[in-house]
Amino acid sequence: MTGPELSPPAPALEGAPVTVRALVARGSGAELRVEQVRLPAPGPGELRVTIRAAGICHSDLSMVNGTLAARFPLVLGHEATGVVAEAGPGSRLAVGTPVVLNWAPACRACWWCQHDEPWLCANTTAPTVPRGETDDGVPLHLTLGLGALAEAVVVPENAVIPIPAGLPPERAALLGCAVLTGVGAVYNTARVAAGESVAVIGLGGVGLAVLTAARRAGATTILAVDVAEAKRDLALAAGATDFLLSDDRLSKEVRARTEGRGVDHAFECVGRAATIRAAWRLTRRGGAVTVVGMGAKDDMVSLGALDIFHSARTLRSSVYGSSEPDLEVPVLAAELAEGALDLRVLVSGTIPLDEAPAAFDRLARGEGARWVVTLD
Repeated sequence: MTGPELSPPAPALEGAPVTVRALVARGSGAELRVEQVRLPAPGPGELRVTIRAAGICHSDLSMVNGTLAARFPLVLGHEATGVVAEAGPGSRLAVGTPVVLNWAPACRACWWCQHDEPWLCANTTAPTVPRGETDDGVPLHLTLGLGALAEAVVVPENAVIPIPAGLPPERAALLGCAVLTGVGAVYNTARVAAGESVAVIGLGGVGLAVLTAARRAGATTILAVDVAEAKRDLALAAGATDFLLSDDRLSKEVRARTEGRGVDHAFECVGRAATIRAAWRLTRRGGAVTVVGMGAKDDMVSLGALDIFHSARTLRSSVYGSSEPDLEVPVLAAELAEGALDLRVLVSGTIPLDEAPAAFDRLARGEGARWVVTLD
């Protein structure tokens, strides 16, 4: 699926609005189209960033399929890398600085930020933020304040993180969401230790990042679980020791591989009540279930009170990997630059912006890991 032929973006003059091409949803369930949109000039403390690559995340899909409340028309995308093209008054970053976008910049002033939990910041970005307008003059909204599936974005300076020059853009883009979320869930939230056992349910970009992080943490039994047999090779390449189909035999299969106990850690990377319950059943007594997937508010999880007491399991969520992006993304970027962090398995393919609607269809069918739009 491709959009209509569009004229080239208008040249950007310093201090002037800019017209760019972007992937726009006009309503829940509406056909996605590449359109021209107008973004304002960066104001005080803001930057215009030219996007080089942007991943297509399941959270973007949730914006248009009704799982998350969204305002339309909406520019999709929140996982991206680019280069500072213009700095507003008072901004400190220089033009030409390569950056990764941060969809949840912390305010540094609320109770949670002051108590070392910036991932729970009370003033972080809303699901959709008004900014700019469509080519026909309708007020526009941006996914998570970014709208990164576009040729450029205008964002607050605290929504970007500088990275080394020369990183492959299709992999650097993933640092700001899939990789940080998955790595953080393993290291920060669950604190997986060497020799422990892990199960990961749901093998999209985040689930594969969890597998990679579990292997780096020294887990010895790493079980990858998905409904699609086609995910087997991806899972094994990402670090799984075994692949299991999610079916009625799953709990028995997991226990057969963990001396009858269940795993020390189960990571749910789907965001559904059914898979959260499945993760609970896969976990040993005294183990921990970490919910990484973001689900719908009316999808209720039911657990027996006696089961909760008897199993002594912990059930918790991992919001943005319980991470400090400003500190952790540069570390991951350095590892990517040095070759210590291999993200190639996470990228199913690179596509131009016009092919992004078709990639959303593939994402809805559960095909591949991350499809990345490149805009060079």
